[in-house]
Amino acid sequence: MRRAAVVFVLFLSLHSFAQIEKITIPAGTPEDQALQTISSEPDAEKKVAMYEEFVQKFSGNPAAVAYGNWQISQAYQTSGDLDKALSYGDKALAGAPDNLDILVSQSNLAQQLKSNAKIVEYATRGGKAYNEASRQPKPEGVTDEQFAQRVADAKENNRSSYEFLETAAFNAIADEKDAKTRMSYVERFTPAFPASRFDEQVTQYAMYTLGQLNDSTRLYSYGEKALAANPNSLPAMLMLANAYVDDARPGSVGKAITYSQKAIAVAKADAPDADKSRKMAAGVAHSTLGYAYMKQEKMVAAIPELKSAAGLLKGQDDASYAAALYRLGFAYGKTGKLAEARAVLEEAIKIPGPLQAQCQKLLADVNAVKPKK
Repeated sequence: MRRAAVVFVLFLSLHSFAQIEKITIPAGTPEDQALQTISSEPDAEKKVAMYEEFVQKFSGNPAAVAYGNWQISQAYQTSGDLDKALSYGDKALAGAPDNLDILVSQSNLAQQLKSNAKIVEYATRGGKAYNEASRQPKPEGVTDEQFAQRVADAKENNRSSYEFLETAAFNAIADEKDAKTRMSYVERFTPAFPASRFDEQVTQYAMYTLGQLNDSTRLYSYGEKALAANPNSLPAMLMLANAYVDDARPGSVGKAITYSQKAIAVAKADAPDADKSRKMAAGVAHSTLGYAYMKQEKMVAAIPELKSAAGLLKGQDDASYAAALYRLGFAYGKTGKLAEARAVLEEAIKIPGPLQAQCQKLLADVNAVKPKK
């Protein structure tokens, strides 16, 4: 059973100076002496009983109670009683609510119990505690430079715990099947883990989920906030462009054009270092831009955008490629370029998927048009 995470000091606790909560038990105190006795007990069941007595005896010391309950939690985890382990871990958190070590332990238990709700609860609490370290007041007698260094050191020492919690929360979002619940996790994740390694993926989940919920108002609000936090977020730009292009409200198509153009500029698909994801993003943006021009009856402007989209999406994503071909075929047909329309639609009908029937119908319509003499 672990005991290394508890910190023993002879004089003054460094808790407020290090900024990230740790359990401290001063050396030589009755609590310390009791823990020394418990740690020497080889029998696991007896040790749990001794920790129970320890918690009762030192009930007036929150640090001691937190530590004792945490040790009991770990003992039950080792024996396989995960529900009891989680319960005692919560008791430990009551005395040390921002302790990253305990929050990591609880998140691990929640993962074993396959409880996404609990994973997100513990992980986001830990993320918030970690990021609030630099916002706590500076102790008297400490220079700005000393304080900044202490905070930086404390955060670096706890980075692995923070990253574990960040990953756990993200995996819970990805695993959650219920759209409403998933979105509630996203909304808790974003402030707890600002500038996260998973920002792009979380934004994608958020926009997809809000689309499932058919909550356009919330979708636009989240997308704008995501772009305010990360102006180069391609998923946010693409999802906003896609949402606005089908929005009937005045000005929405113009916004779709703006976001599509921004996405194309950010993706830089022609750059030597452009990878598959950037090329796909640019392809989708060109397709949405072309569609927006079609909605404005600007077929001539739409055609080069849709040709670029088809070139970038071919062999990358069948659904997006089919959508670009369908739109291109429609634009060609509207401008009287029937041979070009047939060529792209004949390719489009070979792609299995929801657009296949629409492409076949459009091709039939094009074939039914009599050429002008």
